[in-house]
Amino acid sequence: MNIAIIEDTPVNLMLMQSLVSRLDSGLVCQIFSDPLLGLSWVIEHKPDLIIVDYMMPGLDGLEFIRRCRNDPGLQDQPILMVTAAAEKEVRYAALDAGATDFLTKPIDRNEFNPRVRNMLRLRASMAATALRAEELASIVEEALREVHLRERETVLRLARAAEFRDPETGSHISRMAHYAALIARQLGMSEQAINTLLLAAPMHDVGKLGTPDHILLKPGRLDENELEIMRQHALIGYEILKNSASPVLQMAAEIALNHHEKFDGTGYPHGKSGESIPIVGRIVAVADVFDALTSVRPYKAAWTLEAARDYLLEGRSSHFDPRCVDLFLECWEEILQIRSLYND
Repeated sequence: MNIAIIEDTPVNLMLMQSLVSRLDSGLVCQIFSDPLLGLSWVIEHKPDLIIVDYMMPGLDGLEFIRRCRNDPGLQDQPILMVTAAAEKEVRYAALDAGATDFLTKPIDRNEFNPRVRNMLRLRASMAATALRAEELASIVEEALREVHLRERETVLRLARAAEFRDPETGSHISRMAHYAALIARQLGMSEQAINTLLLAAPMHDVGKLGTPDHILLKPGRLDENELEIMRQHALIGYEILKNSASPVLQMAAEIALNHHEKFDGTGYPHGKSGESIPIVGRIVAVADVFDALTSVRPYKAAWTLEAARDYLLEGRSSHFDPRCVDLFLECWEEILQIRSLYND
């Protein structure tokens, strides 16, 4: 363990150094007669114990302690202040500044040794507690990582269950999720929210698990009755995903319910409009429609990228949130990269 002694009187400095050397051969002692040099060394090296005199030229012990405590790495280190026995007011001020304990002048070995030992035990105990806290934090972090991995696997399997019944491909849900993340990042959402969105967006159509095959897989246009049944997938998806303790499934439920709402209020299932549609619903609406248009389906050929871009622009403020459209199309190079990376 390292001890720093800051004392401008050479006799006291050498005496305390000698007493420390006799305490334990494993102790390393640094001595400074100049308080400014001592402060610089202490801030850089963060010793386990600091012993500082009160009366010193240029920088007294009180200010020395204050500057130590202002350093984040020195807020817990034990500090012993050396004062005269009668200097009660100084002691009070030292305690207020952050001193841990005191040594009185003249230096007495019978006082010095136990106080230094006690402070070093305190420091060792604090270091052990901090180490244990780090170990526990690491264990908790690993446990949470495993939980998140299991949650991610469950979420992706649920999304794939819907995919097996839907003519859409796994690449579609990957592309649209990354398109959605692209918009979210442009909107300034936090990385945590973006990562949650990446996991939640693929479940936007999980409600199609409840859609009959003859409607879901019909190669031609749906009639009005069939459309009404198809539109139920938004509510079915919400019912499947709602009331979960998982933030991912909570967001997924919100997306499933709202990604077919339109900005002008003509969407479904509830005819919400404008900002009454949750932002994740507005984001996924743009991402999902763009990828659906540019992908092959049993009932249509894939649109060109330019035609799909024009469709988004035509739907600004009617079908889509105009800000989401604009931010998405500003990232055209990233869109092309996502399409290339997650190609069918």
